[in-house]
Order: sequence, then structure tokens, then C-alpha cells
Amino acid sequence: MTILEAIKAVLSKEKDGLTCKEITNRILSEKLYAFNTADPNSIVGHSLRRHCQGLDFPSAHPVKYFYIVSGKRGTAVYSLIESTFTASGDDISKKPPISSASDLLPEEKIQKYYNEHKESIKSQLLDMILNNDPSFFEHLVVKLLLALGYGYGTDAGQVVGKSHDGGIDGIINEDKLGLDKIYIQAKRYASSHNVGCKEIQAFSGAMKKVTKGVFITTSSFTKEARKEVLEQVGKQIVLIDGALLTDLMLRSGVGVRCVQTFGTYEIDTDFFGNA
Repeated sequence: MTILEAIKAVLSKEKDGLTCKEITNRILSEKLYAFNTADPNSIVGHSLRRHCQGLDFPSAHPVKYFYIVSGKRGTAVYSLIESTFTASGDDISKKPPISSASDLLPEEKIQKYYNEHKESIKSQLLDMILNNDPSFFEHLVVKLLLALGYGYGTDAGQVVGKSHDGGIDGIINEDKLGLDKIYIQAKRYASSHNVGCKEIQAFSGAMKKVTKGVFITTSSFTKEARKEVLEQVGKQIVLIDGALLTDLMLRSGVGVRCVQTFGTYEIDTDFFGNA
């Protein structure tokens, strides 16, 4: 019997679920699995969480056998998935798992702190942008689009600002002859100043015969602005708000540099004969 089979055997008898420690004690008392470790609970916990519905950290397994019922006892309570719906008719696949810090595997903690680190860097990026002048932001967004692969090369973008008729801030040439262009509008606004419908209409008008446009802001777009984009005829306008802007900067390495990387690992069960 494998560790997964032992966990399933224990949980098949408990409709209300069990904590990881309780599952481990049952496996030991019923002699369902022989642990060759001083900490069998960590082995059970790793198998539970890798195969748990709603937990998708890097080493999580795509096949799920368990789900978290609750965390009322101060730690996660696991149950066996017999179907995607509980007896009450609730869809467990849509319920976020409830786990305490003590339930988390080391790789889950790494993922959690990594996400927190990224959010901190993104916040700092916005702060740095807002503390620079508007012309810096115009150059930044052109560089970002080039870094994302738009344009025929590294010199395919230009900042035009007030010199361009209609107030277009930047242009990306997708071919060397400039036959296909992307127009850019860059608005360096505080988070309280959202971009509205009228600004989208003005940008669309300034594009004239150009059909592709990117409107980038450090703030957000109103519902009306997003609706206006969907209703545009003959033009494709992409909206990038502050959250997406900083996310794209991280992905493309614009304004940031990687100082250290960490690898996470999982056991190669094929190597050990699926033990």
C-alpha cells in the first residue's frame, strides 16, 4: 500500500474529515504504511497538500484526491473527494482552501512570500514612476512595448509627445517602412484619478486611420472606459492599468533586475520505482 492509498483508506471512513495529524495517527495505529522517517506527519502532509483541491503551488500534483473541509480546529481538515460536489450541493472546486500557517509546506511558504515580494516591488515601481516626470513615463512605456516583442527591432519605437498632432505619446513601427503602426497614449495619474470614457474617445480620434492602440496609465480605467473600448469599430485598443503595467515590467525586466533565484524541488518517483 502506498502512502496515498493509506490516506484514502483512512479518509474513506470519515465523512467529516480529519486533520493531517489525525490521519497520520490512524495510519500508524492501523499499520497501513511503514514510515522510515522520524517525522511521518510531514510525509502525510506533503502527500495531502500536493493532491488537494485548490492548492496549485509549483510542486502540486495535477490529480486531486482531497479537499479541505474547514480550518475550525486551528488547522486544515481534509476529506476525500468522491465527487466535485458535497452532500449540501456546494461546488468544492470553487471554494478557496482554508489553511493555517502551520499547514503550509515549505514550497507553499516560498510561493506565498514570493508573491508578497512581487507585490511589494510592483508598489515600489509605481511609486518610482509617479516620482518621475511625465516624459520619463512616455519613454518607459515605449521601452516596455519593445521589450514585450512589439516592433521590428529595438529602434522601432519613438516618443512623440506634444509634437505629434492629436497628442499621441508614442509610436511603435511594426515594420521597417512604418506601414503598420501602434499608437500609444500614456497617462501618469495618481491612483485616485481614473481614466474615463472621454479620454478613450479622444485617443481613438487621435489615432485617425491607425487601427492599433495601447492606452497605458498608472491608475485604473472606469467601467465606462472599458465599455467604450469594446464598442470601438475598426480599432483595436488595449488598456493597461497600473497593476498590469507593473506586472509586465516585472515579466520583461524593465526597471528591475533579478538579484537571486531559487529552485524548488520534488521527489522523482519514477527514479525510485513509484515508491
